[in-house]
Amino acid sequence: MRLTKTLAAAALVGTMTASSALAGGLAVEIVEPPVVVVEPEAEPRGSLAGPLGFLLPLAAVAGLVALAASDDS
Repeated sequence: MRLTKTLAAAALVGTMTASSALAGGLAVEIVEPPVVVVEPEAEPRGSLAGPLGFLLPLAAVAGLVALAASDDS
């Protein structure tokens, strides 16, 4: 009885080892192409992109404030 248990345990271990070696199967490996990240190009800035981009609206607001503050009414 003791020999039978030993042989059964050895057969079980052999079966488990052999089945875990082929756990992934024999299918062909799937190779995916590498991911390429493309950053969008910076858009060209407009003609008012320099200091005029801030000065022109500031001058417009100053003109409207001066027009509202005038006492010509």
